[in-house]
Amino acid sequence: MDQTKIVGEKIKSLRETKQISLSELAERTGLAEEQINRIESNVDIPSLAPLIKIARALGVRLGTFLDDQEEVGAVICRKEESTKATISFSNNAMNARTHMQYHSLSSSKSDRHMEPFIIDIEETDETSYELSSHEGEEFIFVMEGAVEIAYGKKHHVIEAGDSIYYDSIVPHHVHGYQGQAAKILAVVYTPI
Repeated sequence: MDQTKIVGEKIKSLRETKQISLSELAERTGLAEEQINRIESNVDIPSLAPLIKIARALGVRLGTFLDDQEEVGAVICRKEESTKATISFSNNAMNARTHMQYHSLSSSKSDRHMEPFIIDIEETDETSYELSSHEGEEFIFVMEGAVEIAYGKKHHVIEAGDSIYYDSIVPHHVHGYQGQAAKILAVVYTPI
């Protein structure tokens, strides 16, 4: 099943269950009402920043949109399982461009506070990007290639074997260095 469609459906279902209108959710998140409607309708694939804003506005963990089953104890994600449920997020929530394939490593763990992913960053000719920010922290370990992280006014090039840990409230963007492909392990923490 297309995990991206599940995300839009879960957002809409949660919003309706909590009896929150589109306009109220837009006001709570600072996102455009049209943007939320397009996300819920699976027209647009949101990046992590809008998803985190929506999760906070709905009072749920980010992982709620990615969960496939609820396990209370330890959860093991085997190598072959991590590639089954791939999610594509756009690099601009109002534009359907995608440049990252997310492989969740914890979708069956209930009540988690961290979201670990293996992320395949695709090669791109795109040279402009929009910084985003959200509450929480991020840890990135580069497994293959190199990534550039725009963080505030600084730019950091992180190569295979390197890592970075930062506060995600500071405007940031992660992309392949000079448009090249890369693979990273990312752990995102967002407070509820």
